[in-house]
Amino acid sequence: MYPGNFTYHSPETIEEAIGLLEQYGSEAKLLAGGHSLVPMMKLRLVDSAHLIDLKKLRSRLSYIKKEDGRVAIGALTTHHQVEASELLQAKAPLLAEAASVIGDVQVRNMGTFGGSLAHADPAADHPAAVLALEAELVAQGSGGRRTVAAEDFFLGLFSTALEPPEVLVEVGFSALPTGTGSCYLKYPHPASGYAVCGVAALITRDGNGNCSRCRIGITGISDGPYRARAVEAQLEGQAVSSELIAEASQKATDRIEPLEDFFADADYRVSLAATYVRRALATAWERAG
Repeated sequence: MYPGNFTYHSPETIEEAIGLLEQYGSEAKLLAGGHSLVPMMKLRLVDSAHLIDLKKLRSRLSYIKKEDGRVAIGALTTHHQVEASELLQAKAPLLAEAASVIGDVQVRNMGTFGGSLAHADPAADHPAAVLALEAELVAQGSGGRRTVAAEDFFLGLFSTALEPPEVLVEVGFSALPTGTGSCYLKYPHPASGYAVCGVAALITRDGNGNCSRCRIGITGISDGPYRARAVEAQLEGQAVSSELIAEASQKATDRIEPLEDFFADADYRVSLAATYVRRALATAWERAG
C-alpha cells in the first residue's frame, strides 16, 4: 500500500521544526529515520497531512560525547553509530549491545536512537536500556528545554511525556561506576525482529563481592517498557548466587499485565521474562567481576 497524501517539510533548524509542529499540531509527524513511521503510514495505521523530516538537523543532533562525568547522545545519532561507538563500548556497553540487535543493517544505518525512543514502540530495544541506565531525556519546545527521567518518559503504548510541540534532542546518563557489568538479551519475533521479550540488566559489585546496585529494564512484555523493581530489590545488598538470581527472576512481571497476541500469549511472555532476566543478570554479574 501507499501512504495517504501529505505535505513534506525539511526544516534546517530545531526552532523551525518546532514552529512547524506548532503550526500544524496533530496533523504533523516528525520523521527521524523513518523505519517505524513510514511502514505505519503505508499501512494507513498513521495518516499525517504534514511530514516534518529532521535529516537536515543531523549535523547538530548526531553525536556521542562525554562531559562532566556524563555521557550524552544526540537524538539523531543512528543505531549503527551507537553500536560502533568506542566511547559507549567502554562507558555504556549496554547501549551498544542493544543497538547491535535492532532490525537489520539497513535499519541500523538509517534508524535513529531518539526516533526509536520518541516512537515508544512497546517492543523496541533502546527503551529497556535507557531505563536500566536511569537516563535523562532532553526535550526542546517553544519555551526552551526540559529534562525528563527515563522512568517518567514512557507512558504506554506509543505514548511518551513529550508535549506538543516538543522535539527530543538528547539523552544523557551518568558514567557507570567501576565493577559494573551489563547485558542486553532479547527473544526476537522471527518476522519483525522486534522484542517479544527484551531485558537490559545492569549490576554493580561492591568491595565485598556483593551486589550494591541493580537496574533492570524490560521491553516487549507489557504495553510499555518498565523497571523490574521487585527483582532489583531482592538482589541489592546481597551475595549474588545463581540460586538467588533464579529466585529473583520469577518476579520479573510483578504488578505487570502482559501483552497477548497470536505469537505469544500472556503466560508465555511471563515465562520468557523470567528466563531472560535470569540469563541477562547472570551474564551481567559475570561481566561485573
